[in-house]
Amino acid sequence: MSSSSAVSEQRVLSGMRPTGSLHLGHYHGVLQNWVKLQHEYECFFFVADWHALTTHYEDPRVIEQSVWDMVIDWLAAGINPGSVTLFAQSQVPEHAELHLLLSMMTPLGWLERVPTYKDQQEQLKEKDLATYGFLGYPLLQSADILIYRAGHVPVGADQIAHVEMTREIARRFNHLYGREPGFEEFVEQAIAKMGKKNAKLYRKLLKSYQEKGDDEALQTAHALVRDQQNITLRDKERLHGFIEGSGKVILPEPQALLTPASKMPGLDGRKMSKSYHNTISMREAPESVDEKIRTMPTDPARVRRTDPGDPEKCPVWQWHEVYSDEKTLGWVKEGCTTAGIGCLDCKKPLIESVQTELEPMTQRAAEYINNPDLVKSIVAEGNEKAREAAKQTLEEVREAMGLAYR
Repeated sequence: MSSSSAVSEQRVLSGMRPTGSLHLGHYHGVLQNWVKLQHEYECFFFVADWHALTTHYEDPRVIEQSVWDMVIDWLAAGINPGSVTLFAQSQVPEHAELHLLLSMMTPLGWLERVPTYKDQQEQLKEKDLATYGFLGYPLLQSADILIYRAGHVPVGADQIAHVEMTREIARRFNHLYGREPGFEEFVEQAIAKMGKKNAKLYRKLLKSYQEKGDDEALQTAHALVRDQQNITLRDKERLHGFIEGSGKVILPEPQALLTPASKMPGLDGRKMSKSYHNTISMREAPESVDEKIRTMPTDPARVRRTDPGDPEKCPVWQWHEVYSDEKTLGWVKEGCTTAGIGCLDCKKPLIESVQTELEPMTQRAAEYINNPDLVKSIVAEGNEKAREAAKQTLEEVREAMGLAYR
């Protein structure tokens, strides 16, 4: 484990642009994973409302309602505000300050080569995205992560490049600003505080790594530093940085935590998306779920009830792969290929499975819809907690960049 992640290995950060009410694609693609992560890490989940402005700057009226709708869906999915920090990006101005400071040292070429920069301009041709904010949004994403010193960022495969760029930015920052005046003296004092036995072991491991490139010695040294009870976090950062020959690690490098790809297709077999009108929302009414699944397109070869079909050519089969057990899958395959069951028979167990999944979410959502002040207080509390963490990082960043005078 590198020194950077050693400092913050327990912290996860993830955000989502406010697009209003969420659908099953969001639930299976992101939220199920968040619910799992909240039991394993210290999680910071945020509403990326500034990011929404990078592509929707001309229509800001939709943002506020979308924020509350989305947060209600997060809570409905089982995100527990007692164990995670839920907050809105725009309510933590430290993100913007870190973004500005990082922009002073980030090469322009790094931003222009981000794969999604060209892709999105291509996909959203109808919008004028030749803006400073749109070019800089990957750097704002990096600031979002680095301000919390998050060790892990859950992302899909298409977002790995963003985390990689964030690592490069952290590396460049630490290289430029990590060696505070008197760094070596601070390191010596920190080693002395470890006690004779640990200090001797630290020096031995350090020698092994620096002279022989022994990776095992590197891991052991980081573990030794992490386990020290009687030295400050700042001293630990110095010792981690010293092992690897860099200065103090001010901004730890995050790791991408690959999210399993969502297998949730839309009702028509394409990607589930509001723009395709092929979604089931996380708060869809039971009768609407029933209607939408009953009218899903099926294998075009099955014109009559007696025509055999091919599950591989049917969007309904893709849904069975998400929701059904082996027994039901076998029943569907057999019944479809032999025309032993009709398409409506095939859809019935799906309707039940989706209703069963949505029921507890709809109940949890109702509690928050009827109590909007509760939702606002959860986010306000999260904003405060997030600001506390962000301020600590920013103090060190300002100090490192010579801006600590007041």
